[in-house]
Amino acid sequence: MEFAFSTADAAFRNDLVDFLDRELADGWNRSEFGLGSAVFTEFSRGFVRRLADRGWLTPHWPEEYGGGGQGAWQHFVLGEEMWKRGEPRGPQYMNVNWVGPAIVKYGTEEQKKTLLPPITRGEVFWCQGFSEPEAGTDLAALKTRAVRDKDGYVIDGQKIWTSYAHEADYCFLLARTGSAADGRDGISVFLLPLDTPGVEVRRIDGFVGNDSFNELFLTGVRVPEECRLGAENKGWDIVRRTLAYERVGAPRYARAALVLDGLAAWCREAGLFADPGIREQFGDARALCEAARVLVYRVIDERAKAKEPSPKAYQARAAMVQAERAVGDLALDVMGAEALVEKSPGDAQFRNSLGAGIAAGSYEVQLNLISRLILQLPKE
Repeated sequence: MEFAFSTADAAFRNDLVDFLDRELADGWNRSEFGLGSAVFTEFSRGFVRRLADRGWLTPHWPEEYGGGGQGAWQHFVLGEEMWKRGEPRGPQYMNVNWVGPAIVKYGTEEQKKTLLPPITRGEVFWCQGFSEPEAGTDLAALKTRAVRDKDGYVIDGQKIWTSYAHEADYCFLLARTGSAADGRDGISVFLLPLDTPGVEVRRIDGFVGNDSFNELFLTGVRVPEECRLGAENKGWDIVRRTLAYERVGAPRYARAALVLDGLAAWCREAGLFADPGIREQFGDARALCEAARVLVYRVIDERAKAKEPSPKAYQARAAMVQAERAVGDLALDVMGAEALVEKSPGDAQFRNSLGAGIAAGSYEVQLNLISRLILQLPKE
């Protein structure tokens, strides 16, 4: 079995690494910038425009929509190298990984013409309006409603944990257009400009030091029918496909592996690497990072072959959480009190590992999906 990248993709990685070495040479550090902070956002906006100038922001999109037409593997090479550096694109990974592709697949020609070019140029941020106070992992229980009137829809409701909403231009929003009894069959997707009257964004302090969380309140928000993506009451089909891409869209294992290398160097300098128990912990953490990478590659292979998203994405997502947690626990074990110093590599990785099991679908829910869809275990 051949695991090597193609000559073209390997060359792209080399060019990209050279570019990043130059662009991030002035001391880019995600933990120091503060995820979701104004400084972070300003840096990200400038950085993604420089990526876009080279055609590297959306290399996998079709050329007719402003992309490079390069396919899934080049896109993932880009993601790996970005996450190794702490993801300097900020929230743009949502735009390019699944918001844009969802519009390409389900959008009208006018939506594509209006909304896709600003993404390819790196000019806009999007946020995701899915979770609600009583509908987190169970999105079918959402209560935000969009009621038809003669001018389009009136939306009322609340979203929570809406990352980057305080800086975003648009929200990829789920709202109920059918009855509660319809469940998943009564949900629609709206492409909501966040400057629409009736939209209020409130910040939420993050326990792990994350400044990107927000609540989104929608009160009498009027939108035209042209803001709806796809058919009314068919939003769940869009979401199901979208979430399959989102779950592997952030290759967290790449950053965890880089932190692991730094921890190994720290242990050698501290004279700790001679301890066979510590070496075993490093081996276990490295194996988990590599397992996550291979499982994610299976999902990307499906995408490259234009197959429909499969349950393999849930396996890959769970494996990435395990890898991040293993490296975070290892940092605390080997560094001791030094791992608790704010913004140290150990501190940053431990905080990342806390969020890893929640973002893009909780770890426990992924395990339930694996048991039901892959292992086909009976329900208790």
